[in-house]
Amino acid sequence: MKLFKSAVLFLVLIPASILATSCAQDSSSANNDDSQASNNSNNSQASNSSNNCITEKDVIDAQNTWANAIVEIGKTYKNKGDYKTVAANTVDNLYGYDEGKVLFKPTKASEGQFRLTEEDALSYFVKGKIAEDDGFALQTWSKVRFENAGVSIGCSDAVAMGNYYFTDSNTGKETKVEYTFGYRRNSDGKLLIDLHHSSLPFNPT
Repeated sequence: MKLFKSAVLFLVLIPASILATSCAQDSSSANNDDSQASNNSNNSQASNSSNNCITEKDVIDAQNTWANAIVEIGKTYKNKGDYKTVAANTVDNLYGYDEGKVLFKPTKASEGQFRLTEEDALSYFVKGKIAEDDGFALQTWSKVRFENAGVSIGCSDAVAMGNYYFTDSNTGKETKVEYTFGYRRNSDGKLLIDLHHSSLPFNPT
């Protein structure tokens, strides 16, 4: 009889043990699933955040937009169109004056070396309040091309340095100019110029 009771007790304990082990495994699996889901969510958030960071392609696209805008101002001027509005829209849309400080040192400027306001920048491109300005964009360039020596990329800002070349629309002659452009992304995700330094290459003669 004692042997029978022991056998019955043993048979009861075995399923209980198996059930406990199964529950523990299910709980562990659920925890792992929750952990994996959390990791996937974090990775997704990190990925979404990094997707908003500036890329080198963004910088190159911004350079091409600037180049095309300079050509367009001159073309509108040559065709006796409203070039001042085209220029004003260019400065307003491509430079970050409305967002904060912009450091702009144009190529051909000695009296007003630094153009820290939108009005001063516009004067450089199409003549205005600063007497020395002849209207850089009014020289009518047929093409502007950038050659980056290097591009430094942050997440919300970038700096590019190199040479850009301006082709005179009348003579076809190309002029090489040195540049440094800084960019930042605004709250709408648009890349804006916040630094523009331009100068002619050093000539020892």
